Amino acid sequence: MTAIDSLADSQSAKRFRTLFLSDLHLGTRGLQAELLLDFLKHHDADTFYLVGDIVDGWRLKGGWYWPQAHNDVVQKLLRKARKGARVVYVPGNHDEFARDYTGMEFGGVEVAETDIHETADGKKMLVIHGDQFDIVVRHARWLAFLGDWAYEAALFANTWANRVRRVFGVGYWSFSAWAKLKVKNAVNFIGDFEQTLAAEAARRGVDGVVCGHIHHATIRQIDGMLYVNTGDFVESCTAIAEHADGRFEILYWHKTAKEQEAAAEAEAAAQPQPMTQARAAA
Repeated sequence: MTAIDSLADSQSAKRFRTLFLSDLHLGTRGLQAELLLDFLKHHDADTFYLVGDIVDGWRLKGGWYWPQAHNDVVQKLLRKARKGARVVYVPGNHDEFARDYTGMEFGGVEVAETDIHETADGKKMLVIHGDQFDIVVRHARWLAFLGDWAYEAALFANTWANRVRRVFGVGYWSFSAWAKLKVKNAVNFIGDFEQTLAAEAARRGVDGVVCGHIHHATIRQIDGMLYVNTGDFVESCTAIAEHADGRFEILYWHKTAKEQEAAAEAEAAAQPQPMTQARAAA
């Protein structure tokens, strides 16, 4: 990208106080790299939090997969830091190797085990990936690896299905997200995870928590704590934005900006046109 292109990106980007991204899983075929690059092109912030599982070390150990688009994502994030944004990397379980570098800084990116983020309206939020509170990850790693393999297979099928849906102009659909909300044990796991993270925020004396790990974006109150989950850019393609007033919002990016614009134009064209005054008078 040229300097002129970079300047054009920054001028057209929607700016926020803070952006939280997690579970990109660079190094896997599941990452929606095209959508993520488009998202980073059209969104900017004073502070970026990378809330774990940014690089998938588990997958890379089993076989190297690193296309140019994944390198472009890394370069785009580093460019944000070079342009003055604060970038904080909070590793997760898939990129736990990065925890060995806690307290260090690389290319303007700070590495932290956890962080306390203060919002514009004074709330203190614990920023943590969340795998520390997943019993399977902590005590049955073989089962976590097996589940990761099954999840990767489901994502592969889901990715191809959605490519077909996009060709025919049908909206994005996540089989995994649907299954999580339909299968009782998965729903219970999500609920327990959220309760546990909210309790940890209370224990640390803060106002809430921002986490990732379970690929389920949400913003809600739990026992007086503000619970915020970033989701992922593998299936749900979501991020969390903090506005200038401290308000949090889930950003969905299932289509590129160009596709969204084309869809909006098509929808507008399909709407019945109002009669002109002259025609109405006639």
